[in-house]
Amino acid sequence: MSSLTVTDEQVRATPAKVIQPAWVRVMHWINALAMILMIMSGWQIYNASPLFNFSFSRDITLGGWLGGALLWHFAAMWLLMINGLAYLITGLATGRFRRKLLPISPAGVIGDVKAALTFKLSHDDLTVYNYVQRLLYAGIIVVGILIVLSGLSIWKPVQLYYLVMLFGDYPTARYVHFFCMAAICVFLVIHVALALLVPKSLRAMVIGR
Repeated sequence: MSSLTVTDEQVRATPAKVIQPAWVRVMHWINALAMILMIMSGWQIYNASPLFNFSFSRDITLGGWLGGALLWHFAAMWLLMINGLAYLITGLATGRFRRKLLPISPAGVIGDVKAALTFKLSHDDLTVYNYVQRLLYAGIIVVGILIVLSGLSIWKPVQLYYLVMLFGDYPTARYVHFFCMAAICVFLVIHVALALLVPKSLRAMVIGR
C-alpha cells in the first residue's frame, strides 16, 4: 500500500511533458485567426467576380461589400505573411520541421491511412507525427506559400509581373489562389475533426502539455 502511495506521489511530482512549445502555440493561433479572416473576406471578394457558377452565402462572408472585404483581406494578409514567415524561419532554424515532418514515404502514408480506417492508428505519443500528419502539415505549408504568391500576383499584377508569369498569366493565378483556398478549407475540416477525436492534442496546443 505504501509503495502505491509513493508511486502516486511520484506521478504527481513528475512534470508534464511539453508537447507544443510556446512559440508554436502562439503562431498557430495567430495563423488560424488570420486564415479564417482571409477565407471569409476572400469569399466576399470572389462573389464580386466569380470563377465558377456559384457564389458564397453572405452569412459566411466578411466585409459586407467588395471594398470592405478587400480591407479585411489585406489586413489579414499582412498578419498571415509576417506570422507565417516567422513560423517558417523558426521551424527551420530550430530543426522542428526536420524532426516532425521528415521522413515521408508512400508506404508509411498508406500504412497509416489503413490503420486510421480500421481505428488502429495510435495517438499515445503526441510528440511524434504519423505519416498522414506529416504529409498534411508539409503539404499545407506548400499550399500556404502558393496562396501568398498567387495572392500577391492578383493584388499587384503589373508591379509583380514576374510572379504572375510564374503562374502563366493572371487568370491562372486566380484559379491557383482559389484552389489553394479550397485545399486550406479541406485541411481545416480534417484538422478540427482530428482535434475533436483526440482532445489531448487540442489541450496541448492550448497549454503546451
